[in-house]
Amino acid sequence: MQFLYLNSNKLGLGDDKLGEELLISYLQAIVLNETKIDFVFCVNTGAFLTTTNQAAINLLKRLEENGATVVTCGTCLDYYNIKEQLEVGDVGSMALAIQVMQKAKTIYRP
Repeated sequence: MQFLYLNSNKLGLGDDKLGEELLISYLQAIVLNETKIDFVFCVNTGAFLTTTNQAAINLLKRLEENGATVVTCGTCLDYYNIKEQLEVGDVGSMALAIQVMQKAKTIYRP
């Protein structure tokens, strides 16, 4: 199982706008290279990737079409008050994330 753990809506430290662009570029590369991803878990500001970032939503939908399960942390969605804006995937928990991590052969964490 290939697990993609997205704990931020940015990649790296530094300028926030650049970090957001880099994360989208990372997701595009996964989709374009047809990297097999079985499970995506979005946590903390990664919750914005499934709710308000249209570019990320489109890419995550592509991963779903290729067989991935996309899940966003329910606590995070509640904390940021964005649960009603969820556009891709389902709401999940840390317990689920841990279960899947334990079964994962590879964990990708940009």
